[in-house]
Amino acid sequence: MTRPPAPDADPPPVPVREPAAASGPAPRPRWAGRNYTLLSLAAVITGLGASGALIASAFAVLEAGGSATDVGLVAAARTTALIVFVLVGGAVADRIPRHRVMVVANAVNCTSQGLFAALVITGEAHVWQMVVLSAVGGTGHAFFAPAAEGMVLSSVTGEQAGRAFALFRVGINGAGIGGAALGGAMVAAVGPGWVLAVDAAAFAVAAALRAFLDVSGIPERQPGGSILTDLKVGWQEVTGRPWLWSIVLQFAVVNAVVAAAEAVYGPLVAREHLGGAGPWGLAMGAFAAGTLAGALVMTRWKPRRMLLAGVLCVFPLALPAAGLAVPLPALGLAAVMFVSGLAVEVFAVAWMMALHQEIPEDKLSRVSSYDWLGSIALIPVTTALAGPMQDLVGRSAALWGCAALVVLLTAAVLCVPDVRRLRRTEHAAAGSTGADEGRPAQQPAGQPIVKASSGGSGEGTASASVTG
Repeated sequence: MTRPPAPDADPPPVPVREPAAASGPAPRPRWAGRNYTLLSLAAVITGLGASGALIASAFAVLEAGGSATDVGLVAAARTTALIVFVLVGGAVADRIPRHRVMVVANAVNCTSQGLFAALVITGEAHVWQMVVLSAVGGTGHAFFAPAAEGMVLSSVTGEQAGRAFALFRVGINGAGIGGAALGGAMVAAVGPGWVLAVDAAAFAVAAALRAFLDVSGIPERQPGGSILTDLKVGWQEVTGRPWLWSIVLQFAVVNAVVAAAEAVYGPLVAREHLGGAGPWGLAMGAFAAGTLAGALVMTRWKPRRMLLAGVLCVFPLALPAAGLAVPLPALGLAAVMFVSGLAVEVFAVAWMMALHQEIPEDKLSRVSSYDWLGSIALIPVTTALAGPMQDLVGRSAALWGCAALVVLLTAAVLCVPDVRRLRRTEHAAAGSTGADEGRPAQQPAGQPIVKASSGGSGEGTASASVTG
């Protein structure tokens, strides 16, 4: 739901007469250069693998004799490592070439998942080993995620950036849906170990693809002081922009309460009122379909005030908690989940466009690392407190409270003038020469920015983050 439209009305493009195409497969768009293609393909491949691996890891723990608590420990180890190391990952990605950080992080994830798979396949896996390997994987993602932010947008021309990122998200969301379905079938057919092995292979392929990125036009970075100094500079970038820190704070709570509602209360409501896992699976599938639909919408829609449009789309995130509080019948719940999925994807694309436009390129990874931290930091707390809160006030009241927090915080963020006023600039529309070869545009500093770690890395994370 943590780390993800195009703005104003652009002047009409000058028509260009293209030579007649020969018969055969349609060529890729002119703006989809080598780097964009490599990044998109790598993200789709890892998205397919990671979606199945999230299912496989849970069943691997259970097959090893672990309990539901052990399943939670393995998942929590990944999230905890991500929280601990994400700020360091952001600082490192702003000191050395980001594509190198991404390749090394993919190699770390390939190794950890490969060892995880080998232990499960040989029947030698113990819960403590799975916890350690899950934490290693989370550490790899902590370095990958900030480095990945902005890479796709810097690989295309400015006037096509919104459509390019939306299409990128279409691929990731489609891979997530397909990967979950395929992963579940493979777990049943061949066992969780082989699904984890496929995920390790996916990371290896992604690392190879990202190693071939053309970075000849990107100047060598000149790191200044220490990592702490770099983090201080990133913190100043965040706190100096009201639209940015207000949305980061908003999503720190929004992601946390949505995660509690959907990860803890949702399955309980489904079991007691909707008929079990089947209807809940339908609802979660509808949410995934909504994110795919939202990404498709953003390939066409270019809101003039991108942050305003994005933040208005946060209100529907209150619908699933409210629907569970009623509770709605299965089809009604699926409908509100679809709407919320569509809305969050609109926000994700608008958010990433704002970051790309407003944050200086050499500070983007540090800013996104604070964004990621805000997106996931409270999730372990709220999911742990969901049960006690239900015992204290009742499940229905707790769910209504989750919905109310989403609405109130979103309304509060709309009171920030920069959120309402930020528009796409002519600079963003103009783009930069050679952007299709991966050269990052020089970004204007001092403008407002927004929240949502939705860089769309496609690597997958155990957290239930709306933005990323």
